[in-house]
Amino acid sequence: MRPVLPLKLLNLSLLILFPLAWFAPLLRAGLLPLFGLSEITVVSGLQSLWESDVILALLVSFLAIFAPYLKTIGLALIHFGLLKRKTLPVLNIMGKLAMADVFLIALYIVVIKGIGIGKVETAWGLYLFTGCILASLAVSFLTEKKKAPI
Repeated sequence: MRPVLPLKLLNLSLLILFPLAWFAPLLRAGLLPLFGLSEITVVSGLQSLWESDVILALLVSFLAIFAPYLKTIGLALIHFGLLKRKTLPVLNIMGKLAMADVFLIALYIVVIKGIGIGKVETAWGLYLFTGCILASLAVSFLTEKKKAPI
C-alpha cells in the first residue's frame, strides 16, 4: 500500500514550511494585558538572544534552524539517491535535537504563566513549528523503515 503523500513530497514541503514557521508567531507575550501583547517568532527571539546571550543564541539557532533544515536536506538527498542511507542515524539525532527547541519554548510558556507577572498566549506558529518537527521525525522514521528506494 502506497502512502497518501509520498515521502519525497512531504519532505520537500518542509523546505518551505520550516522557514515559514521561523517567521510565524510562536507566542504572544506582554508584561501587562492592558498594553497589548508582542508577537514572538523564532527569528525575533533569536535577535533578542544575540543581544543578551550569544552562547544561548548559538544553541537555539542550531536547534531551531540548522538541525531541522540540515536534516530535511539530508533526507531529500537520501530520497533522490545522492546520499547513502548509512547517514540516517545522524539525521535522526538531528531531528531529535530540533525537538528540544519546542521543549524550550514550552518551558518558557510554563514558567511565565507560573510566575503570573505577565501574560503569555500560544500562537499558530508554535503549532506549525511543532508540526514541521513531528512531520520531519515521521519522514525519517518511514525512510528508515523502508529498505527499498523511496
